[in-house]
Amino acid sequence: MKKILFLPLFQMPSGHHQVADALMSSIQQSSDEHIICKKIDFLSYWNKPLEKVISTTYLKWIHTMPKTYDWIYHHVMYTPAKKRGAMPHQLLLFEHKMLRMLREEKPNVIVCTHCFPSAIINRLKKRGLIQVPVVNVYTDFFINDIWGKKGIDYHLVSDSSMKKELVARHQIERDQIIITGIPVNEDIRAYFSWRPVLKKHILISGGSIGLGKIKGFLKQIKEDSNYRYTVLCGKNQRLYKELSSWNHPNIRPKGYISTRTEMNHLYEQVDAIVTKPGGITISEALKKRLPIFVHSALPGQEQINLKKLISENLIIQLNEENPFEEQIASVLENEPEVKGILRKMSYFENHKEKSAYEVVLNLLNENTMLQMQPV
Repeated sequence: MKKILFLPLFQMPSGHHQVADALMSSIQQSSDEHIICKKIDFLSYWNKPLEKVISTTYLKWIHTMPKTYDWIYHHVMYTPAKKRGAMPHQLLLFEHKMLRMLREEKPNVIVCTHCFPSAIINRLKKRGLIQVPVVNVYTDFFINDIWGKKGIDYHLVSDSSMKKELVARHQIERDQIIITGIPVNEDIRAYFSWRPVLKKHILISGGSIGLGKIKGFLKQIKEDSNYRYTVLCGKNQRLYKELSSWNHPNIRPKGYISTRTEMNHLYEQVDAIVTKPGGITISEALKKRLPIFVHSALPGQEQINLKKLISENLIIQLNEENPFEEQIASVLENEPEVKGILRKMSYFENHKEKSAYEVVLNLLNENTMLQMQPV
């Protein structure tokens, strides 16, 4: 019986979990043999009460002190170890627990969708304490400095610039780095149907917990607007109830969507998306070829994603100082500009080298064959 272990960090809904779930689903749908896919959020395994405290603190922190969080993120997560000072004594606290977990689970392949489990396993691999093949699956459009590098067998990245960085900065062999894009669920199907309509339908998203500067933009929408809006409130019940109370003819709030099939259907009803620059939502919109407007970005990784996506001309950043619908119309009512954006999206999507689940399955099969060979 073959087993793949997926390692995010927290329990709370995040791109790290969504990527793991997408890969698990694709692997189980694509393989004829029975493969155990198990996901363990490592912090809960290490200390469940502590995980709850950290998750709650994290959400409060990015809301109440965004600038402080952003500074800490750049100092700790996005600065080379030589500059910030290595932290071996802190990582040692986790190594024993990680080794114990791996001995209990006995996986054939390990897939890290968060940088902290990757960093711990990287240290164990480099010291020869584990021999299990390990894959990093990056869930953003950049690589922070916590991710394990040299001890990791394969790196699955979103684009060629990330591949070049791993080669040039970290001396990773090119054949260990594969451009897969950020994995999304197979139920999100590639789709393109740009058509002129009288009243365009715009999807507004704030992520799974309804974050971001959504209300400020929505308050500008008039009852005679040329656009209609579906607003994804996620699990933010307060936002859902408030928008519902407006009874606005052009604004329809929608609660948490639990299936990617339903999300895929919604994507195919809209003409553009207004969102935050989270890795999963952006990747789904790219796959669906939807023009992407960004209303705000959380501190830390989303701010870095934003800069990268703007530099690639894949998104349009909205300015809260300017009228919301004028900014939308200046793009959507300009057919040559829309076609140009869609061409850039297609170029980005068409330069993937392989599907992430295929890489993991191939590694699983290669590893199994090696184990079966007599020593």
